Amino acid sequence: MSSTPGVDHIVLCVRDLDAARDRFRSMGFTLTPPATHPFGTGNSLAQMGSSFIELLSIVDPGRIPPHANERFSFAAHNADFLSRGEGMSMLVISSEDARAEEARWRKAGLTTFEPVYFERGAKLPDGSEAKVAFTIAFVLNQDMPNAVFFCCQQHAPDAFWQPEYQRHANGAMDFASVVLAAEAPRRYAAFFEVLFGTGSVEFQSEELHIHTAVGKIEVIPPEAAAGRFSAPSGIDSGSGARFVAAGIRTGDLGVTDACLERGGIERFRKGERIIVSPAVCCGMALEFVQA
Repeated sequence: MSSTPGVDHIVLCVRDLDAARDRFRSMGFTLTPPATHPFGTGNSLAQMGSSFIELLSIVDPGRIPPHANERFSFAAHNADFLSRGEGMSMLVISSEDARAEEARWRKAGLTTFEPVYFERGAKLPDGSEAKVAFTIAFVLNQDMPNAVFFCCQQHAPDAFWQPEYQRHANGAMDFASVVLAAEAPRRYAAFFEVLFGTGSVEFQSEELHIHTAVGKIEVIPPEAAAGRFSAPSGIDSGSGARFVAAGIRTGDLGVTDACLERGGIERFRKGERIIVSPAVCCGMALEFVQA
């Protein structure tokens, strides 16, 4: 894995994990078996080449720890997010050393919290069980109350990444983009330059594009997002930046389109892009693009 930060995964908050898994399988994704976290959440993943979509729900509210001065509660944030609706709540950055990243962010003046180490069980394709472990470190921008970032360090990558889970009928390969809708995108440039490094930020008219090792992050005005994704629900310019869409690279858009057709998935095409609306994709637009 490259030492340059990239998009590791996104967290897509859903109220009903089983229903969300059914929807994503209908879209042609292969999913990992459901797993649980020690802090009250459960997930299922669509692993791609070097990144993944995490479908996340609340499975045990009684185990959710509250936020504390030096501890950010992953589960509490997502429970609060779900109280307002489904959608993408977090963007996760790849890291080879989460504690070092947190120290670097803190030194640059960003709002950070004590890194968290945790383990969970994972079911392998052959039915056996393995243990996977992670260290995660959160970073906040106070102008983005609904968009949280953290880095994720894998401690058992050989157990986590499974080729059988990385092959998808829709041809999904990796992230092409993650899109945030926000007024005055340029004001976030310094924040993203700390996260992804000098030279990663590019200004394009009113938009802000951040180039990463895996995928591009696009911060665009709400009206541009509405036009691009056919007025996705949940774009709220009054609450700071919000994640509204993710782009997925696919090897053959024809194969992708046929797969979505077989699954009965409503979508529309704009040039060389196939878009599944937020109403269909759990509150987040999904944009398939030709690799």
